[in-house]
Formats: sequence, structure tokens, C-alpha cells
Amino acid sequence: MPNANATSPPELHITGIRSHYVRVPMRFPLGTSAATVTEAPLLLVDLETREGVVGRSYLFCYRDSGAKAIALILQEAAELIQGQPVRPVEIAAFLARRYALLGVTGTARMALAAIDIAAWDTLAVAAQMPLARFLGAGLNEVKAYNSDGLGLMQPGKAAEEAVRLLDHGMRGVKLRLGNADASLDRDVATAVRQAVGPDVALMVDYNQALTVTETLARARALEGLDIYWIEEPIRHGDYRGCAQLRTKLPCPLQIGENFDGPEGVHDALSAGAADLVMLDAARVGGVTGWMRGAAIAAAHGMEVSSHLFPEISVHLLAATPGAHWLEYVSWADAILQDPMVIEQGVAKPPQRPGLGLQWCPKGLARYRVA
Repeated sequence: MPNANATSPPELHITGIRSHYVRVPMRFPLGTSAATVTEAPLLLVDLETREGVVGRSYLFCYRDSGAKAIALILQEAAELIQGQPVRPVEIAAFLARRYALLGVTGTARMALAAIDIAAWDTLAVAAQMPLARFLGAGLNEVKAYNSDGLGLMQPGKAAEEAVRLLDHGMRGVKLRLGNADASLDRDVATAVRQAVGPDVALMVDYNQALTVTETLARARALEGLDIYWIEEPIRHGDYRGCAQLRTKLPCPLQIGENFDGPEGVHDALSAGAADLVMLDAARVGGVTGWMRGAAIAAAHGMEVSSHLFPEISVHLLAATPGAHWLEYVSWADAILQDPMVIEQGVAKPPQRPGLGLQWCPKGLARYRVA
């Protein structure tokens, strides 16, 4: 909820939405069980108002086709809300109803989330407050783990890369597994654990590559390596399978990056499908969806981490009960005037108004996709 003590700014009115598609090189190629990614396809969103205040957000679109589809939906949605006051909760309900027959999932969910995030940013900028404070929280610190690299690779290379990911005093790293050869998973995880030492949290992400049976076998093979959590080993929506895994895995089960709106949080936790959850601002419904999802998690006594978008997520985690870990990636650094700063493995919201996002003109010119 917005800070009750904040001075109410004049009401703002939407005049349009502009988007810019960029592909920026990633610091490390990221191989997963699904694909190898070398560039981050980002869609940058500006929400413009009659009063001259601009709100911003951005999306990681996974593929060129995703960026193009989301941009089209943004253009259409902008026409639907043109002239409306910037009231994010009302706009979210209005657009959800307008897109109900298409289905507020996938690219449609991401487009509407980008609008929601930008709308909240607009209000916080107008109030001259960091978004975390506008939501009623302090600029609270959250521990960060590095997710920039450690895709599928051989043990020696993984060990070298893991050490490089410990810059800025990172307290944890995420390792992608799911090789066809199960013994290679064990060898890679062993090499990484030996390289980073016993005091670094080691998260393992299978990117939905396994069955329930395979997950249990591979998890047993990783025993003794002090795995902090196992993330999305099976199909993300298989809550029954996740509930079975929870009772048998030797370490916590983390899911949530694919929750479809706050309803997904409710369904998963009602099914007992997770030990931990992570919210993705684009898929859970922007700021509005995140706050609702976080409230559901809090009601279940569940710790909440973030997925991607660290510059946005750091504000949302600051306002989240049971905030756990920030997933850090540097992918947006190339197009930001003020990239995120991690110090001693900790992030906190910047003092700048709103989200603090300002696009770097040189980065836009260099990486823009025509």
C-alpha cells in the first residue's frame, strides 16, 4: 500500500506508452536444459502522462517473438487506457477484464505487468519517493545471489565461472543442471562447491527438465554438497508432483518464477507444493500482483525470493514480509544510466524517486533492435 504519510501529488493522466526493444550481450553465455542464451532480449517501457511525469519498467522477453508480441499488446492496451488517471489497481482490473477472453497469461500477462510497474513508478516519481517507501516500506537491505552465469558446462569451467560470480561479496550462486548424463550433474556441482567453499549458498535450478523420479535420484546424488534449494525440477504447474517431492527431497524445493498471477501463488501453496517461493514481477502481475502474491505467501508463513528484474524486485522485496533472496543478474546494466549496486552481497533500493530507472542513450543506440 502507498505510504499514508506521503504528500498526495496531483492526479496524473495517461497519454501513451512507448517501448524500445534492445538485445544486450550477457556477461556469461547461459546454457539451460531448454536453450543457450547469449543475449538478453529486453523490452523497455515508458508510460507517459499529460502532466509530464514518465514511469518506466522493463521486461526480459526470452525470444524475439516474445518482444514483438508484447510490444503489440502494449500498443493496443495503451489505446484502451489513454486519458485515464494513473491508478494502477483500477487499471489492472480494467485491463484484466478487457483481455479476459484472450487470456491474461503469457505475453498478455507480461504486457499488462509492464504497464502496472510503470504506473506505480509514475506515482512514486511524482511523489519524489523511492517506490519501496511509496509502498510503505523502508529502503531495506536484502541478500543477493549471483545468477549471471553457471549454465550447463563442464566441471572445470563451471568452477572457474563460479569464483568469478563471487564478486561484490556475493553470498550465493545459482547453478543450472539437467545434463543428459546424470553423473555430469554430480561432477559439476561437486566442482562448484569445492570452488566456492562451504560458506556460499549454492542453489540448483533444473529448469523443469526432470520427472519426479529423476528429481529424487539426482537430488540423492547431490547429498553432501549442502545444496541450498532445488528449483523447478519438474513442470512448473505440476503442483501435485511438487507436493510429492517436498516430502522426500533432502533440501528445500523452490518454485514460483512461472506463477501465473497471484492466483498461482494461492494454488501452489494450497496444494503444499513448495518449501520456498520466488515471484517474477512480470508473470505475477507487476507491483499489484506481487503485493497480492506476497500477502498470500505471508499468510502461509512462506519466505519470498525474486526472479530476475533485480532493479525492480529490490523495491518489492523491501516491502515484502519474509523477504529472502534477491536474484541478481547484470543484464540491464548496459542500458541503464545507474546500474544496480551490490555491496558485500547485499542490495537495497536506491534513494532515487520511483524505481530509479533511467535509460542510457548510448546503450539504447547501440543495442536497439530495429
